[in-house]
Amino acid sequence: MAKALAHEKLIGQAIRKFRKAKKITQEQLAERADLHPVYMGQIERGEQAISVRALIRIAQALGVRLRDLVRDL
Repeated sequence: MAKALAHEKLIGQAIRKFRKAKKITQEQLAERADLHPVYMGQIERGEQAISVRALIRIAQALGVRLRDLVRDL
């Protein structure tokens, strides 16, 4: 279980890094990815498991490759 939480935190950190590089807010990213802003915050904090579908939508919204978001796993 702890390993799963570590993966969620790493994905969240990667999303936050790319989001900040694009200079957009969590709310703006959530809107671009068609996700709820609260869910987006939970993902970035590593509190919520993320589906592959949501991860793809976030990658597209950020203009990055999916593998960039999971590189550190």
